Amino acid sequence: MRITIFGSGYVGLVTGACLADAGNHVVCVDVDPAKIERLNKGDIPIHEPGLEDVIRRNQAKGRLEFTLDAAAAVAQGLFQIIAVGTPPGEDGSADLQYVLSVATTIATHMTDYKVVVTKSTVPVGTADNVRAAMQRRLAARALSIEFDVVSNPEFLKEGAAINDFMRPDRVIVGTDNPRVTELVRALYEPFTRNHDRLVVMDIRSSELTKYAANAMLATKISFMNEMANLAERLGADIEKVRIGIGSDPRIGYGFIYPGVGYGGSCFPKDVQALEQSGRAVGYESKILAAVEGVNARQKLVLFEKIKAHFAGKLKGRTFALWGLSFKPNTDDMRAAPSRVLMEALWAEGASVRAYDPIAMPEVRRLYGERDDLTLVDSMEAALEGAEALAIVTEWQEFRSPDFDTIRAKLKQPVIFDGRNLYDPSLMNRFGFTYYGIGRGAPRPGGPAKVGAPAGG
Repeated sequence: MRITIFGSGYVGLVTGACLADAGNHVVCVDVDPAKIERLNKGDIPIHEPGLEDVIRRNQAKGRLEFTLDAAAAVAQGLFQIIAVGTPPGEDGSADLQYVLSVATTIATHMTDYKVVVTKSTVPVGTADNVRAAMQRRLAARALSIEFDVVSNPEFLKEGAAINDFMRPDRVIVGTDNPRVTELVRALYEPFTRNHDRLVVMDIRSSELTKYAANAMLATKISFMNEMANLAERLGADIEKVRIGIGSDPRIGYGFIYPGVGYGGSCFPKDVQALEQSGRAVGYESKILAAVEGVNARQKLVLFEKIKAHFAGKLKGRTFALWGLSFKPNTDDMRAAPSRVLMEALWAEGASVRAYDPIAMPEVRRLYGERDDLTLVDSMEAALEGAEALAIVTEWQEFRSPDFDTIRAKLKQPVIFDGRNLYDPSLMNRFGFTYYGIGRGAPRPGGPAKVGAPAGG
């Protein structure tokens, strides 16, 4: 098949690369000349495991192209996939200007039948708006050309997106035309051969399914963080509670890990957008508001533990941070809990020495050069001159560190573990004062003695 994808960001690149790898001819369109130039040189602007190999392999075979030429791209593809951003507006609603701009562009250049696929995460009713925008443009051209609009939301996890696309749990298709269902089925057939995973429904239900899925996962995270905060005050261990409730198949183990809150490009934006969609039709979602509120509060939990341990005296102190991206296996810093922690420490006059396996270039782009931020090239280097260690992202290499080295390098043997990577009893035997999330009071002997900061 011949496929055109508008948008060369995360969703567009993964979708284009995987569809090309199945033998299709794919053209990705973008309006950013610098991005297209980078992609045509084989320079991938995002970090996603396996993506670079898939893109380069299909570029070499001539199945994957990147262009600024929207007219040529529209002409070549039966499928016109919209995968542009839908950033949140000031009120939290999804901004559809880029989606509707692409719809108008397609209608401007099309000369024959097209299947227009909205893969961007969009509010319910967007397909109707896309159809209306295209009809207006075709009317302005005095043309009557048949087309169909399909909702086909993506369900890609950052860090595992290639596998998610190649081996999908489900492929949601929203359409009002049975003929289109068969076309989309053929498009995804290489990825669903051993089991038909197409779930076909009306367009509005498909659009809501994406938001509902992300809101449910965000709800599980916020609920577990709420239970962790309660467990800490009741003297229970949330990790034992997690195992106890996760063994119930009605609940399961997915997304019930307590921590420092969710981040990234999807959950924060989508919960807000769904909440705003409710308001637009006169419905106030109390659960969604609570999910968002709990998450905002949870991102400050690690800072509050640090501030309490040092009796509010943070000025002049340096803290080591392990992990900056919002989750492992990505360099995405959007809404990352590490940003909230660093900015809170800086506001108190503290400095940060930070290490992340992938995300440090993105941190430099966001914050530039500043005296209170030192980015280092190893876990151990982050510990140099630091009062204590804070763990924010659960990268694999942080799970079994050399605790003797940590204790020797830190000024105080104190660990603030925002991802519950370590066992409190083991930390006690190693002589650390250990703060987890929902794991009871720190040990041994409560907070270590608080002295003046170095040079203070």
